[in-house]
Amino acid sequence: MITRLRETCRRLLDQNKVQVVIGYGQRRPGAAAHPVFITRPEDVGQLTWGGNCFANLTVYLKRKEVKALGKAALVVKGCDERALVVLEKEAQVERGDLYVIGMACDGVHAPKCSACVVRTPRFADELIGEAGSAPGAASPAAPDLLDVLMAKPAAERWAFWKSEFSRCVKCYACRQVCPLCYCERCIVDKNRPVTIDTSASLKGNFAWHITRAFHLAARCVGCGECTRACPAGIPVGLLNRSLADTAKGNFGYAAGMDPAAEPVFGAWSSSDKEDFIR
Repeated sequence: MITRLRETCRRLLDQNKVQVVIGYGQRRPGAAAHPVFITRPEDVGQLTWGGNCFANLTVYLKRKEVKALGKAALVVKGCDERALVVLEKEAQVERGDLYVIGMACDGVHAPKCSACVVRTPRFADELIGEAGSAPGAASPAAPDLLDVLMAKPAAERWAFWKSEFSRCVKCYACRQVCPLCYCERCIVDKNRPVTIDTSASLKGNFAWHITRAFHLAARCVGCGECTRACPAGIPVGLLNRSLADTAKGNFGYAAGMDPAAEPVFGAWSSSDKEDFIR
């Protein structure tokens, strides 16, 4: 797959079909892969693929510095392709301005893709590889953390989040790696008036994470980047997944799964459930 990926990217750059390839590089075997931006055909040897390719590269599509490089070829996994669908739906990217290279999860992405529902990119311009069986699927002895948390009484869930958010240092890494946090000016950066306490206090931390979760309600695609990037080890993604489950249960909507589906916010149906309204 690595050989074919490099050949594909060299061809695209040689033929000037794209001016930059956004993919994964690796400094040494076994190290975590990092984003690379390849603009010359002779540099495609830097591209790699494997179990350490965690980052959701769609986050770079909104960066001005990346846009300035020209038309991009973007390497995506099936789970991350969902973010691309949402970005297009929200008029943040022009699909025709991209060349999408889909990489099938063939068993090499066990650290991240074991619970992924999309193992093969469905809307790519070119697909490399074939999806294998889901590696490392959760066993009955290791239930999903969200299921365990939601089964607890409200008081215990409150205590859980108080403990987790007390460790937040307000570094905003969760925001920076999220492909759907694309506001040019975030609410936490506004100081006229100050909406969210800027200090890393428990009050300010709760306000930040709850506000961000609501902004991602029915939009989060579950790529897990926020949790992976958190230096304090806070399972930030659980909040987003909880709201995503609610959106699916009440409206039958899963972000990024169907390009033709109308988003929860912006669509209404007489069949929408209302029993959750209190």
